[in-house]
Amino acid sequence: MSERVNATTDKKPAPAADILHIHTLSVMVNNQPGVLGRICAVFSRRGFNIESLVVSQTRDPRFSRMTIGISGQTTGLGQIILQVNKLIDVIHCMEHTDRDAVSKELVLVKIAAGPAERTEILQIIGHYGGKTVDLQEDSLIAMITGNSDKLDAAQRLLGKFEIVETVRTGKVVMARGLAET
Repeated sequence: MSERVNATTDKKPAPAADILHIHTLSVMVNNQPGVLGRICAVFSRRGFNIESLVVSQTRDPRFSRMTIGISGQTTGLGQIILQVNKLIDVIHCMEHTDRDAVSKELVLVKIAAGPAERTEILQIIGHYGGKTVDLQEDSLIAMITGNSDKLDAAQRLLGKFEIVETVRTGKVVMARGLAET
């Protein structure tokens, strides 16, 4: 008999002793097959791990924007950006911080909840500016958007209930002002 393994994790692992920084890169590319694979290979060769990845077509269907969250030592980041910028089909790659860009994430949390738990769950969801996007007799799905710390805090508080599943996007970023993302 096989044991059921959940594909999602609802708890973050304990931080490692050697803390690596999370960097957010925006990469504008030609909308062509194989581009993502070439970009991922650059990160892998340099020992960076992709923590999150969001890819979407831009207003012009010839181009896509990738927002990539990577973890690794800051010292190699400049070299990675240079290497990604040299790839075929990459228009530009740049790092963004909270000072120069607005960043947001989204989390969907499915919670097993009967009528007795719903009031407290809905209060927590409301406190974090979230909303219920599905309600069944025995469960609900909440959607919360915001920065990483806000989503982490909401998930921690909702963790005292029976979380069935979570799905979380990576960051999406947009440069402030008229600067290009």
